[in-house]
Amino acid sequence: MAETNDKVLGENERILIVDDVPRNIDLLKEILTEHYQVQIAKSGALALDIIARTMPDLILLDIMMPDMNGFEVCAKIKANPKTADIPVIFLTAVTDPQHEQKGFDVGCVDFITKPITPLTTLARVSTHLKLAEENLRKKQIIDDRTRELGEALESTVGMLGAVSELNDTDTGVHMWRMADYCAALARAMGWEESQVELLKLAAPMHDTGKVGIPHSILKSPNKLTDDEWVIMRQHTVIGYEILRRGEAPLFKLAAEVALGHHERWDGQGYPSKLKGGEIPQSARIVALADVFDALTMARPYKKSWTIEESFEHIQQVSGTHFDPELVRTFLSIEDELRDIKEKWDAVD
Repeated sequence: MAETNDKVLGENERILIVDDVPRNIDLLKEILTEHYQVQIAKSGALALDIIARTMPDLILLDIMMPDMNGFEVCAKIKANPKTADIPVIFLTAVTDPQHEQKGFDVGCVDFITKPITPLTTLARVSTHLKLAEENLRKKQIIDDRTRELGEALESTVGMLGAVSELNDTDTGVHMWRMADYCAALARAMGWEESQVELLKLAAPMHDTGKVGIPHSILKSPNKLTDDEWVIMRQHTVIGYEILRRGEAPLFKLAAEVALGHHERWDGQGYPSKLKGGEIPQSARIVALADVFDALTMARPYKKSWTIEESFEHIQQVSGTHFDPELVRTFLSIEDELRDIKEKWDAVD
């Protein structure tokens, strides 16, 4: 957006001419200098250096150059996310269809055929600068909307998490701290970053089903009876039924986590007594992170455990409650877990 504002203030667009023939350069300078800031590069390598330093608004690029031809230069420009949106117009004396197709394939927006004429050159340059400016404006709008949607989605997740806590003793800080633990563990297990971010948003919704559990059970000061435990365990299924209705991948993952986060590696968990690899890894990660955060968090009925005490407990139940591979990985990222805890403890 800043680039657009700069132009409104009267700053001329920068045009980079890339050609190894002096008379072509002189002609283009004569045509363009009155209207634009003009930069010159007499080789592909020099052009790439100038582009990296000054980010021209448009590039006029000769195809037939020694060392690095125009197709190669254009491909490098388009391969770099920082320069990919700069429009490239090829300068060429060749007009066959295959030549043009190759140019469009590497990312050019147009051709100016030699011999160069002033009116054609100015018209093509002006048109593509306007199109680039419009594309920049649309991209900014999309980026803004994407950011707003991301913020709205995070707020939605927070609200769903908060609903599950209305009758519970957990805090909002617990919800997001546990999500950070999940992200750290998933990343250490080799998950792709996009999936890590999905899990980070899905994890806080793992107890959504508690909204369907009576207050008298969730906040009971006494040990739950067998019948009450039957009801309590239904929060996994209730959460699944709520979340699976969402069409987005986030809610599919959240439903998976809600249903499986109380399953155990040895098959003694609930609701389905899944065992080992039958339990989705997402649910196994959330189960481990949730228990770790619960152990290290003070509650009305218990003091917080130290990280060392919590690690010792997790190690003891590796292979029964938790996936042994996850436990090994979790313990190996101790420094990162400590940093996460310290960050959120400052907020709590």
